[in-house]
Amino acid sequence: MRSTFILLALLASGAACAQDAVTYQRPPAVIEELLLAKPTPGVSVGRNGEWLLLAERITFPGVEELAEPELRIAGLRLNPRNFSTTRGTYSNNLKLQNIRTKELFPVTGLPEGLRSNSPQWSPDGKKAALVHYGPQRVDLYVISVETKTAAKINTAALNATSGMTFAWVDNSTLVYKTVPAGTGALPAVPAAPKGPVVQESKGKAAASRTYQDLIKSPYDEALFTHMATSQFVLNNGQGEKNLGAPAVITSFSVSPDKQYLLVRKVEKPYSYLVPMYGFPHSWLVLDMQGREVKSLAKNPSSEGAPIGFDDVMDVPRSFSWKDDEPHTVTFAKALDGGLGKQKAEYRDAVYAADVTGNDAPKELFRTKRRFDDVTWGNKEVALVYESMFADRRERISIYNQTTGRLDSLFEKSSNDAYSDIGRPFTTRNQYDRQVLFIQKNGDLLMRSQGSSPEGDMPFVQSYNLKTGKGAILWRCPANTYEYVVEALDLEKLIMLTSRESQAEVPNYYIRDLRKRSLMGTPVTDFTNPYKAMEGVTKQKISYKREDGINLTGDLYLPKGYDAKKDGPLPVLIWAYPREYKSAADAAQVRGSRYTFTRVGYGSPIFWVTQGYAILDNAEMPIVGEGNSQPNDHFIPQLYLNAHAAIQALAKMGVGDSNRVAVGGHSYGAFMTANLLAHTKLFRAGIARSGAYNRTLTPFGFQAEERTYWEAPQVYFNMSPFSFADKIKTPLLMIHGELDNNPGTFPIQSERLYNAVKGHGGTVRYVQLPFESHGYSARENLLHMLWEQSQWLDTYVKGVR
Repeated sequence: MRSTFILLALLASGAACAQDAVTYQRPPAVIEELLLAKPTPGVSVGRNGEWLLLAERITFPGVEELAEPELRIAGLRLNPRNFSTTRGTYSNNLKLQNIRTKELFPVTGLPEGLRSNSPQWSPDGKKAALVHYGPQRVDLYVISVETKTAAKINTAALNATSGMTFAWVDNSTLVYKTVPAGTGALPAVPAAPKGPVVQESKGKAAASRTYQDLIKSPYDEALFTHMATSQFVLNNGQGEKNLGAPAVITSFSVSPDKQYLLVRKVEKPYSYLVPMYGFPHSWLVLDMQGREVKSLAKNPSSEGAPIGFDDVMDVPRSFSWKDDEPHTVTFAKALDGGLGKQKAEYRDAVYAADVTGNDAPKELFRTKRRFDDVTWGNKEVALVYESMFADRRERISIYNQTTGRLDSLFEKSSNDAYSDIGRPFTTRNQYDRQVLFIQKNGDLLMRSQGSSPEGDMPFVQSYNLKTGKGAILWRCPANTYEYVVEALDLEKLIMLTSRESQAEVPNYYIRDLRKRSLMGTPVTDFTNPYKAMEGVTKQKISYKREDGINLTGDLYLPKGYDAKKDGPLPVLIWAYPREYKSAADAAQVRGSRYTFTRVGYGSPIFWVTQGYAILDNAEMPIVGEGNSQPNDHFIPQLYLNAHAAIQALAKMGVGDSNRVAVGGHSYGAFMTANLLAHTKLFRAGIARSGAYNRTLTPFGFQAEERTYWEAPQVYFNMSPFSFADKIKTPLLMIHGELDNNPGTFPIQSERLYNAVKGHGGTVRYVQLPFESHGYSARENLLHMLWEQSQWLDTYVKGVR
């Protein structure tokens, strides 16, 4: 068996053919310190604005944990020992903090080695429930705010393989999914198959995206059934009661009146072409005895469904409880056959059905774009959201339940961040459901990210529904980044906010929006976990590319650096391309110059401690206006973006234009390989977990809706694999061995490595054991950072 302490890396330096066993290496000490720094706690805000639940985040398991048994079936990655998903992000060391008094209390009664995720608060805010992912089983714990203690409430082990695991019914009752009684060991692997695996098409188009971890055999089908089958259990504190029969349940929700469950149940036959969420399924309603009350829909597999970005299956979808009625379900259905390119006055209709009656569903309204969502309010006001990808437009409309009218309130480009009016504040109604908060004057209260030419400046505004005009009540103060986390008192405009600056770690505050003032000292007292970054300077720079489009990026310079004294630095540019249908939208400023610098494992910021100038989030817009599509101009616009960034740093005197590296992850890796194949701007490149041959994703990718057969030249020209003979700039490629992202199969990196190597290029390919599209094991991350450090120092920093 392969040792979990060995990293296999293909080396292209020296001999023409080499494969060495490389032991794990560690980066410079300061980089390791930054990687392993404990981040500030995660925060969950309790009901009624009284309590915070603070949780320390568990960082970076050992590679041995990733090497534990894992089932990769139906698009899922499952732990066969405890009936849960693998590779989660977990928390421990929970504490309760009173928002008003700021007192901090430890939570007792939790299991040793707690591994939990986001808690759910009871309707009255006096309890919080959370799941513990133990090595052999998953359990449900409830924390009492009054006693500051937790207790396990379940007897049967929970099934956490798919969808939500539990929900509050009322203040003392929870419903959750368990492993059915009598579930035995995993099905035995057959000694030999009973026959071949056969798939067949009989002339019906069935385009399929490049999904991974699919079911591949009858044995996989048996494994999926074994792992995904669960039993509903109701627990009111007096014990567990089974509801109905075991089934494969992917989602469920409790009705506003707490009498019913809306359930999505997977049916056979399972698909070999799409993941679990594309399997045949039914939507049904159960009562709190587990009896079926109503069958709402039986939908087929998504195999053969149209794949356009505005396409949907021509079946009922988007099932949800109507928040302002006791037991009414709403859903949408296409009016255009599900085909977004087909001409139609209306795209979707939204219906409502009372689950206790036998009447046919009632049509509520029709949308001219694809229906996205609805926020219910009162009989006169609900907000309906709709959008289309083709024209990058989105609309908010007012639905009047009394008259049945749907009137447009606001419309904009989906890429236009400056015009965003925000999302409405909500309040809880008599059913404890979130509905629109409508002020006494009839206005809505909205919060927005506040994108502007000065960067993101979050604001809260009062929005008049008759005039479509907003009046800003509060905006993030200058030189900080602050946004509303939770409303503590909507009538008095008392809010819990998160506030930070370049020098100030994010902390929580109470703010009076009417007085536009903070109320006392911070609620939390988090300190800077990244001491090594103190003194590093950050600025959001603006520059223009040759065709006039304005660009921005986040520039980091080393502690104590003086451009006049120290001269230009070696540069690392890190980016991720994005597509736009408007040059004006592409030129908008995104992000804030005042945010506190967080150092994630995939960040390029580590190397500012090694004497590099770092341009992170360098804008790489790809614009296609009118009938032209963005990707028709992908390569020349990449050049314009990269050239403008390099020249901007050179003009500032901080960047040496002869010593520049470029890097990115996923689509950023794809960008990197293309820049090296088509330009001579860089000394080196770093490409992590990318896709480099677009013919391997023939039914569309990223924001490219056309298929390979519709635009073969676009697919060819955008594939750096097609130009591997031109890649002579040193390229470091890193890929997770078990990448599960659609399209970024490890073979993408393997084949590009071999192609560059075959043409005499300088290339190194590092495959990280057991890693997925994102990386998580401590040893792998430290080694990845070492690889990048070595590459940059060898091919960029040391070159003159």
